[in-house]
Amino acid sequence: MDLIPAPQVVLLDEAGRRFACGPGPLLDAGPGTGTVARWLRRELGAATGWELPAAAAGVSAELRLRIDPDVAGDRGPESYRIDIGPDGAELTGASAAGLFWGAQTLRQLLGPDAYRRAPLPGRTWSLPYAAVVDGPRFGWRGMMLDVARHFMPKDGVLRYIDLLAAHKLNVLHLHLTDDQGWRIEIKRHPRLTEVGGWRPRSRWGHRASPLWNETPHGGYYTQDDIREIVAYAAERHVRVVPEIDVPGHSQAAIAAYPELGNTDVVDTAALGVWDDWGITENVLAPTEAVLRFYEGVFEELLELFPAEVSPFVHVGGDECPKAQWKASAVAQERIRELGVDGEDGLQSWFIRHFDGWLAERGRRLIGWDEILEGGLADGAAVSSWRGYEGGIAAAEAGHDVVMCPEQQVYLDHRQAGGADEPMPIGYVRSLEDVYRFEPVPPKLSAEAAAHVLGAQANVWTEVMENRDRVDYQVFPRLAAFAEVVWSWQPAPGERDFAWFEGRMAAHYARLDAQGVDYRPPGGPLPRQRRPGVLGRPIDGAPPNV
Repeated sequence: MDLIPAPQVVLLDEAGRRFACGPGPLLDAGPGTGTVARWLRRELGAATGWELPAAAAGVSAELRLRIDPDVAGDRGPESYRIDIGPDGAELTGASAAGLFWGAQTLRQLLGPDAYRRAPLPGRTWSLPYAAVVDGPRFGWRGMMLDVARHFMPKDGVLRYIDLLAAHKLNVLHLHLTDDQGWRIEIKRHPRLTEVGGWRPRSRWGHRASPLWNETPHGGYYTQDDIREIVAYAAERHVRVVPEIDVPGHSQAAIAAYPELGNTDVVDTAALGVWDDWGITENVLAPTEAVLRFYEGVFEELLELFPAEVSPFVHVGGDECPKAQWKASAVAQERIRELGVDGEDGLQSWFIRHFDGWLAERGRRLIGWDEILEGGLADGAAVSSWRGYEGGIAAAEAGHDVVMCPEQQVYLDHRQAGGADEPMPIGYVRSLEDVYRFEPVPPKLSAEAAAHVLGAQANVWTEVMENRDRVDYQVFPRLAAFAEVVWSWQPAPGERDFAWFEGRMAAHYARLDAQGVDYRPPGGPLPRQRRPGVLGRPIDGAPPNV
């Protein structure tokens, strides 16, 4: 059975019998299953032409939906069971989320054409007699999408939510602000998008490239756009984690409101939204006025991302150069007032402030592993990106961790070593490399390992100028990542990649039906290449740090 991610248990009928679904199956949706029933009618209905009407009392339905917490066993609340036999298919979830993941498996069982938006002429539908029992290894199964460097319009974000859900991934981390753009409307500070949402041009390729795209670039999500994205994701049991970066990666905000920067050492009024990649020295000033400004930003953010959907708020905290603080009399006086340990302590003060502020409002702060520098805020969780070590240190200290080491699961890194890879960045991370990624380092104690919430694959878009480029970098590797974080796997060296690769043959057909512009197994198509555009390839195997 070509299911991805692989379920825990699959029992197939030895005789190979199948249930013929017929042209008009009935749907029996039990209590609490209404959202999944609507999704099935909309998505499967588009592909099959089925209306899936509700079965009348006393009439047996070919498709039955149930929620029963007892189905979980030791597999957790997102688990499910599917039973298919001569009377049709019954899906039982331990929760509404578990039932939804079961519906995703059912769609795969129907075949790749179940992902199309209109029925194919003469297509008939059947399901194999089978029992599937399944549940995820990790509760945090995510992808970070950088919409700051290259803006992805709202419809593209909604499409990616569907793609995540199809792979049983349940977290979309949206990187909404950076030096190169501010992508979320804040009504009390309109210049954040009026000015900060646009840059005059973009470097074409890596920051060492001499080429430029002289077309102004930008865009942002209105607050109603964000509400739509969050609601759309919630219906698909995907949590959206918003990221507002502080105190570094803030030049777009400073360009909009120069008083946010270190005005005693830099003419911040002369700054524009940054048009290059890398790390800029322009960081937020460590003042009470800046804290109040960002508290206002976060107040609006929390209203847009309700706690039941987005319990975590990401504050970045990474790559914050300290040169301006070292030169700033205001920053140095603040260090003395606070009694903190230099500039690292000042960065920790920023993070601790918002950790307490968010905690008072029922949220949890999460940040990149640089928030460990200068002392980690007590309630903070860590996105371990520079390798495993930050996550190991945080977990051993009792902090929750999401593993996303750049050497393993940064999907902007190139997929092969050939010259045709478009704008090649970083180490070669092939489909097999991602399949052998292990989120829990073996050196972690059992107690510390319990703090690993899961993992996410990060998609930085400096060299991904449009949706097709994002597709190329993300797929098919996101399918391998999904199996890593969902399925219970042996040690990396013992994983059966040939088995996974065999199942990918059917999965490529599913991606085709969804219009995903993935990297073919044989290498990029001519239109997917970017000849002559400089990247930053790194030779050799990545360090295991």
